[in-house]
Amino acid sequence: MAMAATLPALLVLCIAFPLTLTSAAGPAQPPLPVLTEDYYAKTCPDFQKIVRETVTDKQSEKPVTAAGTLRLFFHDCMVTGCDASLLISSNHVNKAERDADPNLSLSGDAFDVVRKAKTTLELTCPGVVSCSDILAEATRDLVTMVGGPFYKVKLGRLDGRVSKAELADANLPRTNQTMDEMIKFFESKGFTVQEMVALSGAHTIGFSHCKEFTGRLFNYNKTTPTDPDMHPKLAEGLKRTCANFIQDPSMSAFNDPITPGKFDNMYYQNLKRRLGLLTSDNALLKDPRTKPLVELYATNQQAFFDAFSKVMEKLSFYGVKTGKDGEVRRRCDTFNDVITS
Repeated sequence: MAMAATLPALLVLCIAFPLTLTSAAGPAQPPLPVLTEDYYAKTCPDFQKIVRETVTDKQSEKPVTAAGTLRLFFHDCMVTGCDASLLISSNHVNKAERDADPNLSLSGDAFDVVRKAKTTLELTCPGVVSCSDILAEATRDLVTMVGGPFYKVKLGRLDGRVSKAELADANLPRTNQTMDEMIKFFESKGFTVQEMVALSGAHTIGFSHCKEFTGRLFNYNKTTPTDPDMHPKLAEGLKRTCANFIQDPSMSAFNDPITPGKFDNMYYQNLKRRLGLLTSDNALLKDPRTKPLVELYATNQQAFFDAFSKVMEKLSFYGVKTGKDGEVRRRCDTFNDVITS
């Protein structure tokens, strides 16, 4: 797809994945729970087949599903761990994670693909498979489906018993953070600079709402309304796309205007072409702590895929609930005690 043909046509629905960066090794992490790839081999042997068929159907119907689910998984894991707390619906006594401001733009298709897989699994092996395992497996399958690397997903997570909007507000990164702020944030989660630059490559698919980057277009500083680091043609196209974003908050643009539906290393190549969309994207190429990694992944897709696979495996263990800390929900959007009370 030629760049000239894609830059002016940068609109559609948003499934942003505002990722940023990190630095040193971070605090010591607790021992990882014992998860296994064959966790459901005896209790639900068709688990992987059912999830794979569900995501295949959904991605074929809605090609935005892969990017949306990848973002959903990241947002879920970052808050209280990979425990499907983000899937819980709010009620009259609790405002849940999914209604926190950073999560309002999450894809409905991502929630839907987990719900559909859970419905089928409850008919096949009721009360056995957790929503958090479904989300982890579905994310990997969808990444692979759109051209990304295959990585191992170990299973045995339980679903969390807490979902509060204020926890999401305090535990998700922002696209306008400084590099030092982003590094500090991800260090606190135990991720390195290298891992976060690799995770940022998830921006190779999906979309971002105009409100996430219009500061670079219209209000960059007092003397220069448009960020000079952004390619002029990209800026022109985005200004047209986002002209009415205040009246229509759904306006959005591809994170990667060249190959938006393919999981590849084009995101890093775009940064070198001044085609990065978010402030946090652009910062990757400007900061000496991250620039060498951007240059490596821009020229070596396999190096990116290897790094992305490793960090996704690590992310999938973050804050996992086991034993008495969780439950296997009968419905992904409701705690079990709410259903029975």
